Amino acid sequence: MIGVGKAKQYANVLDKPLSRGRQEVSLSAFAFLFSEMVQYNQTQVDNIAELERRLEDAGYAVGARVLELLCHREKGNKREIRLLHILGFIHSTVWKVLFGKGADSLEKGTEHEDEYMISEKELLVNRFISIPKDMGAFNCGAFVAGIVRGVLENAGFPAVVTAHFVPIEGQQRPRTTILIKFAEEVLQREARLG
Repeated sequence: MIGVGKAKQYANVLDKPLSRGRQEVSLSAFAFLFSEMVQYNQTQVDNIAELERRLEDAGYAVGARVLELLCHREKGNKREIRLLHILGFIHSTVWKVLFGKGADSLEKGTEHEDEYMISEKELLVNRFISIPKDMGAFNCGAFVAGIVRGVLENAGFPAVVTAHFVPIEGQQRPRTTILIKFAEEVLQREARLG
């Protein structure tokens, strides 16, 4: 019967539990909205770098809100203060909430002490996008790079975050690597925390 039973009332939308019913967005709806966002921004810019910057800015706003929500729901309003802990939080928790699974890998750069990489074999935002030849190396992963930067900067870890294609031998589509280069102040703070 409809209306039988008592539904629990929440004072705030942030207090609703994460695991209540299906919390997923239809993949086709997301793909349509994301492609519309890319097409709209494409009409507003003159070059690929500016388009990627606009996608990154849009992702930054999402990342800031995702951090607030997850810190409130998952951690009781506590935030990570250690570099490896925030990276692990992004690699597992944030990725699972956004993409339904953890990222494929999290690696430390071998050439620079301040670089880390999150790699994804088939990043969701690149899955349904076909790039015209005249757009060259355009990477919709800039949106996800913006999400990562939004989470990091709002958690107190300023960084430059970029998305790059990395070719994989024997496969048509390259994997996407999110390159994170932390500000010097983050490394100094980490050294003090020991």
